[in-house]
Amino acid sequence: MKTNPNFDFELAQNGIVAGVDEAGRGPLCGPVVAGAVIFPNRDIEIPVIIRDSKQMTAAQRDAAYDWIIQNTIWAVGQCNPAEIDELNILWASMLAMERAVGALGRKPDFCLVDGNRVPKSLTGLAVVKGDAKSLSIAAASVIAKVYRDRLMHNLAKEFPQYCWEKNAGYPTPEHLRAIEKYGINEHYRKSFGPVKKLLESK
Repeated sequence: MKTNPNFDFELAQNGIVAGVDEAGRGPLCGPVVAGAVIFPNRDIEIPVIIRDSKQMTAAQRDAAYDWIIQNTIWAVGQCNPAEIDELNILWASMLAMERAVGALGRKPDFCLVDGNRVPKSLTGLAVVKGDAKSLSIAAASVIAKVYRDRLMHNLAKEFPQYCWEKNAGYPTPEHLRAIEKYGINEHYRKSFGPVKKLLESK
């Protein structure tokens, strides 16, 4: 069931509130990317669909992304595969969120973070399934998802054999076959199961 997030969580806080979410925990390659979004005006008319990015079509996400970057204060933060391997994906996701908030043009007083954990350096509230409840978190989920998908699409031009433009680095059967055939490169997360298994078999 598709739900429409609103500003209830934002209105319950004082000061400037940022929504924070990440994309790319599950892929075998590429960075984990976090988005952070502040709506400077909550009375603004929103002419596009903004909800949990996983519940949106690619066209809806692209339209929302273009509107968000023009009408909000937003930023992204990343952790690369080497950092993911060193920290593990949970702590790399937390660091990417901290970097996204740190890159915002205005410092938020409070952060609404999707999930069940708030990064250590942030003051805020963890909201389970927050991208379905808070518009700021939903917007951050769109920013993170579209930014990462476009990044993987661009990387696919350099490494077309892996079809990253289709799978975004996730372990699809086609992607796993390509890894078996062509091996890996510097964009892969060496601590992730299928990649680790391949390296151990060499």
